[in-house]
Amino acid sequence: MADIDAPVKLQQRTVVGKGLNHMRRDGVIPAVIHNHGQGSIHVMAPEAELVKVYMAAGKHHPLNLEVGSDKYLALIKDAHFDPVKRRLQHVVFQAIRQNETVEAEVPIRIEGDIPAERIGLMVLHQLDSVEVEALPRNLPDELVVSAEKLAELHDKITVEDLEVPEGVTILTDSEHPIATVVETRAMAAEEAAEEEGAGGEEGTEEGEAAEGAETESASQESPDSK
Repeated sequence: MADIDAPVKLQQRTVVGKGLNHMRRDGVIPAVIHNHGQGSIHVMAPEAELVKVYMAAGKHHPLNLEVGSDKYLALIKDAHFDPVKRRLQHVVFQAIRQNETVEAEVPIRIEGDIPAERIGLMVLHQLDSVEVEALPRNLPDELVVSAEKLAELHDKITVEDLEVPEGVTILTDSEHPIATVVETRAMAAEEAAEEEGAGGEEGTEEGEAAEGAETESASQESPDSK
């Protein structure tokens, strides 16, 4: 695990375009720093180092970047991975200021054992992180919500249930579900089979009743034999 409060040393780069693929093959990842509306700073760093930094800091923990003698406080705004090989391809840093609020993506953690899972139900996870606004020093590494509310079928927890520290504003819709208790596939299949069986029995009973009614009607319309 990388020490995310230690300086992240980057080197300036002049390579762009097709030359970037050669860099990647050599284990060096291109990156860029967006610097408060000024010209972007093109940088690079070893793949292993940037992967460690991204895994530890995500898109929410401020980083101290060093490019030669220049220093920047920044957040990772985007990290692009190859969809097939799952290897890091490019990183975008956003320079920030300590006294200005920033927007960041903070992960969610469901704390504790989930009661619904203990009785054989399944939990559908619908949201892994939320967008927040805060001063850099107030950005949390995660937001926590208790698992206790996930006890029975159709129970859910939403963004509104998150424990939010002082100085942090959540920008994601408060009603957005984080996790919902649902049936397992086996339970849903069993329920569907029971409903299908009940429908078949009902249809048979209705058919027999209709057939009996037709027989009785025909008997009443026939003349008595002499």
